[in-house]
Amino acid sequence: MSGAPRVAIGLNAVIVAVTDEVPRILTVLPRTGEPGDPAVEALPFGPLDPQHDRTLDRGLRRWVHEQTGLALGYVEQLYTFGDRDRAPRAQRRGLREVSVAYLALVRETSVDDAARWRGWYEFFPWEDWRSGRPGLIDQAIAPALDAWIGGASETLVRQERRERTDIVFGLHGAPWDGERVLERYELLYEAYLVPEAWRDRDDLSGLPEDARPAPPVPRPEPLPGRPMAADHRRILATALGRLRGKLKYRPVIFELLPSAFTLLQAQKVVEALAGVPLHKQNFRRLVETGGLVEGTGKLDSQTGGRPAELFVFRRDVLRERPAPGVGLPHVRR
Repeated sequence: MSGAPRVAIGLNAVIVAVTDEVPRILTVLPRTGEPGDPAVEALPFGPLDPQHDRTLDRGLRRWVHEQTGLALGYVEQLYTFGDRDRAPRAQRRGLREVSVAYLALVRETSVDDAARWRGWYEFFPWEDWRSGRPGLIDQAIAPALDAWIGGASETLVRQERRERTDIVFGLHGAPWDGERVLERYELLYEAYLVPEAWRDRDDLSGLPEDARPAPPVPRPEPLPGRPMAADHRRILATALGRLRGKLKYRPVIFELLPSAFTLLQAQKVVEALAGVPLHKQNFRRLVETGGLVEGTGKLDSQTGGRPAELFVFRRDVLRERPAPGVGLPHVRR
């Protein structure tokens, strides 16, 4: 069909490590001509080479190694992002960009100068509840969303916005659900409270006004949180929500730990990813009685206190149980 947009397939990698109790991701600075503002960091990405990349997985590993110098181990497909407006600059060129995103779990190592490790909560500061409910929610997010809700002219729209806001941000008595990371980011994007929303609207400036989303008036101040190129912060939010969910039924944390570790180290990794504090004794009981780990009989004398026993992941549990996750045992409030 004449004038139909061309489709390009890209590959994105959310590469996660936990270092010193901080969940970290690997970012790169896009080169000129690639998605987003070159001054804004991106996830490692690149187009699929249909002639040379025999599989998507191999294409992803190639791009990551070329851009960061990192050789990936554990990788799983995360999601396919293909919304028409996800890459407005490409859309103006008549190109529909579809990106297949992957989640990779690694231990942090040195990378090339073009890449850098960033704290996960630099991008989503409202997601870290380890020290209690973030003040940002009540001091900035809730008032900004209240203004957005009140800006709707129709009663039903205001009611729908209020319900979504309360549910995803745990307001007015609603519980906080750590897995709703993407829903929270998308709500803030819709309310024009993140820089990406304004940038994407500007990038659609060639379209008729009625084809562009209407921003709130007056223009709200963007919330704290590091922006990313294209829709990469949306991809990152998807990965964080997926990883938090997988804690309950897959032993993914052991990909992020050294081969031998203390139970406290394991707990801190879970807390870093989940963004909530856990009950120490309940966590120890769950991983030990659940057969997830076994003791080595050796002690770690570098704990800064009483030496703690070192454990290893017991791989036989993968055959014994269909869902050998660590869960979130009795979150400590």
